[in-house]
Amino acid sequence: MAEAEDRDWQRLDKWLWCARLSKTRSACAALIEAGAVRLNRQPVDKPAARLRAGDVLTLALGGPERGVVKVWRVQALAARRGPPAEARTLYEEIAPG
Repeated sequence: MAEAEDRDWQRLDKWLWCARLSKTRSACAALIEAGAVRLNRQPVDKPAARLRAGDVLTLALGGPERGVVKVWRVQALAARRGPPAEARTLYEEIAPG
């Protein structure tokens, strides 16, 4: 039987959806499967990867033509997908480099 999420971790695709990275959870999963997300500098290709507070995400957004890279430190796990102001409290943007 699959292990349920507990208070210490959350599925990566669910957290990205709650952080409002994409409109749908399946779009977040597709981004992860495409190799556009790194978790603590390690490539991730599984949407069910465990995310914890304090982890660092590197997100390659916009495809190769736009090349936008964002680096976020996870501040909290999401209880729900709330408004954008609430979503911004889930992470802290840090400068890449």
